[in-house]
Amino acid sequence: MAELFSKVLQVSVRCSDCEDRKVNIRVTIELQLTTIPVHKRDLLVRLTDDIDPYFLFNLSISEEDFQSLKVQQGLLIDFASFPQKFIDLLNLCYSDQESDSPRFLLHLSCQSPVLEGPASFSVVETNAFKHLNHLSLRLAQGSDKHVRDYLAVCLSSLKAEKQALEIKLTKTEDDLSRQLSYAQQTLSEKTKELDKLRSEWTSQSSSLSSRHSQELQSEREKAVELQSRLQQQTEQLRQELESAHKRSSQQLQSRLTELEASCRELTERKYKNESVVRDLKIKLVRAEEECQHSKQQVLSLRRENSTLDTEVHEKERLVSQLQMRVALLEQEIKDKDQLMCRTKEVLEATQQQKESVEENAESKELQITKLDATVKSLSEELIKANGIIKKLQGEVRGLVGKIKVKNTVTVSQEKVLQETSEKLQNAEKDLQRAQQQLITKDEQVSKLKEQLETTVQKLNESREVLKTNENVIGWLNKQLNEKQLSRKPQSPESLQNPSVLSTTTGLRFYPQMGKPAVSPEAAADQRAVQPANRQNEDPAILDSKYFERRDDSIPIYGLSSNLLYREFPQRTKPSVASAYFSA
Repeated sequence: MAELFSKVLQVSVRCSDCEDRKVNIRVTIELQLTTIPVHKRDLLVRLTDDIDPYFLFNLSISEEDFQSLKVQQGLLIDFASFPQKFIDLLNLCYSDQESDSPRFLLHLSCQSPVLEGPASFSVVETNAFKHLNHLSLRLAQGSDKHVRDYLAVCLSSLKAEKQALEIKLTKTEDDLSRQLSYAQQTLSEKTKELDKLRSEWTSQSSSLSSRHSQELQSEREKAVELQSRLQQQTEQLRQELESAHKRSSQQLQSRLTELEASCRELTERKYKNESVVRDLKIKLVRAEEECQHSKQQVLSLRRENSTLDTEVHEKERLVSQLQMRVALLEQEIKDKDQLMCRTKEVLEATQQQKESVEENAESKELQITKLDATVKSLSEELIKANGIIKKLQGEVRGLVGKIKVKNTVTVSQEKVLQETSEKLQNAEKDLQRAQQQLITKDEQVSKLKEQLETTVQKLNESREVLKTNENVIGWLNKQLNEKQLSRKPQSPESLQNPSVLSTTTGLRFYPQMGKPAVSPEAAADQRAVQPANRQNEDPAILDSKYFERRDDSIPIYGLSSNLLYREFPQRTKPSVASAYFSA
């Protein structure tokens, strides 16, 4: 017997004279194969309720029954594909049962007012037009024998599940017991390792404290040496910068006087050129008057052509002289470039050189403007002279080309002057960068000084902490020695009542940062305040818990303020051996 389908579906139950109600019913489909006496297949459909074990409806469909069912309900499938199609319809009902308006529904209708006797189980598809009945099966209510068989099967399955769960429970208990024993063993091993690590840590903490003090001393010496070295370097650098600034200021002052002299010469030339321009204007007026008579004077002008040739040669000589002068100016510009490179190196050192370079730039700009004015005046003079020569004779056109070459030379000079101005701007930018570098260096020096001060403060604080801790330890050792030596044998009453001893004897530990925890005078005052019956009892012995290793303990030189002011009450033990002397 093979189970094909078993799910809990929502079924609407209809009984006569009763309202429809929806019930969750488990639908099970099984395929039963029988070979004796005849080989046949039967499809079993069973409806059960997980809550009500007596709810049982069965239907067995053989191949002959299916043929009659096929004819009655107009089915188009054969018996081999009928189970799968029926399961598909049930799955559609299962998927639509949670929606508000399901498309596929399951109906279980009965003629009696109570769900007893035969019932029809149908799969209905709903649409806007009608309710379409896909399949309707006539189920019979299970008899007492069928109910007992069903309950026996359920009971056997539950017993099998119970046995499986019991076996699983025993296995889990065994596993957990083994894990618990293993965990206990590991815990004991880890506790032993922890004790070893605590002892090692105490030894390492003592060695680290001594090493820390040595390192602090060496770091302090290094910081002092570094500070002295930095002060010497800054002093040397300041002296070098001052000397370089003085030299550069003297050189620039001499250069300024030279430029002023050249400026005066250029102004004189300007006035001379202006007078020449006036004369040329007068000559131009006369030449225009004489232009009418030029035709008559052509012969005389041819004679004078030879003289003009000589003048042309002289002009060519002048042009060559001007070219030489241009070469000299270019050489001077190169010298200026070299001088600018030197000033650039000096400008990177100090801020005051920026002002001198700005003054030099202003003077250069004035010189450039003056040179521009002279070049413009010369170009105008040459253009006018070329006009006169063109009007007088066409052969003088060659001179005009040479004058154009001269104009190109002046333009090249202007370009050179522009390049010098750009170089001056670059020098100003380099000066700003140098200032920024000086500011950053000053900040670095200040940061180093602050770090040095903080390290010195930390060193002093650590020394004070070490002194206080040494005082506390020495005083505690002294108190323990005194109490151990002055200890007397206990009385029988104190042995029978150890709580009396624990309540009367107590020791409080109040260590403070920067001074000893308790002075001998304060201890004497405390002993005087205590009751008189304490004289006949054992003196208080420092409990061994103060010498045990704790997880939250830290080295004594690094105790925090909240731990230093903590109060440690004594345990209520009748007698405990000291940490330094055997009992």
